[in-house]
Amino acid sequence: MQNDQKKWIYLIILSVVWGSSYILIKKSLEGFSPFQLGAIRIIFSTTFLFAIGFNSLKTITRAQWPWVALSALCGTFLPVFLFSFAETQIDSSIVSILNSLVPLFTILIGYFAFRLRFTGLQFTGVLLGLAGAALLIFNGASVNPNQNYWFAGLVVFAALCYGANANIIKAKLQEVSSTAIAVGNFAVMILPALVLGFFAGLPEKDFSDDVIFEALLYVALLSVVGTGIAKILFNRLIQISSPVFSTSVTYLIPIVGIFWGVLDGERFTATHGVGALVILAGVYLVNRSRSKQKKTDS
Repeated sequence: MQNDQKKWIYLIILSVVWGSSYILIKKSLEGFSPFQLGAIRIIFSTTFLFAIGFNSLKTITRAQWPWVALSALCGTFLPVFLFSFAETQIDSSIVSILNSLVPLFTILIGYFAFRLRFTGLQFTGVLLGLAGAALLIFNGASVNPNQNYWFAGLVVFAALCYGANANIIKAKLQEVSSTAIAVGNFAVMILPALVLGFFAGLPEKDFSDDVIFEALLYVALLSVVGTGIAKILFNRLIQISSPVFSTSVTYLIPIVGIFWGVLDGERFTATHGVGALVILAGVYLVNRSRSKQKKTDS
């Protein structure tokens, strides 16, 4: 099969996997607290990644480990807990849309922290995306008055963390393989996750209980497929396509997330749709500008 065909297959698979992550978080929270869920996700993902790539840790130098640790904090550790707490108060479909802010924050952080070039079109895209997020949050608060939309700020902060992580990898870990970065991230996080899980009461959970056992299955699926396998597929997608094509997964994830949310009985209005389209329009402008930059540079 040609790479042109493979890249579309990988893109669709990643969209379905990552788009389904939000409903899996919601279902997992039926049996676990946010701290418990975050800890189990890290433990499961670490086990899987260690099994397939533990030897890659040898390729990380002493000077690179601090950046690997910072990447772990921003790229996984904080977001898994932020998403868990957010979905105790707001719908999974809204969370999936707000996470589309990641490319916008990537541009902002790249400019302010690493002095990467920033065009007028990208700035317009960032403003447009933030306006869409504001519309989504304020409308959601009025449509679902029983939900605490202050928790949407946790999703925005998680997207900010993802943007920081992308810049850390680009600026400081360019010479480290994607597998080594992923395994190194979880090597850093496993001990804190075990400690958090212990104090959050994981050892006292009755895993023979049907509700808890079902939630555990959702967590296992979320961790192994949504984190471990998806990371490998995404790295491969970047290798056989381009960064601009790879980030187009951002447009498809909310569609899958909304589908699962509506199927699960979540309310989704026309104004929600407008907010989502505004965010995605902003992401499109940012990616279009990136594409133009690459053609100019070459």
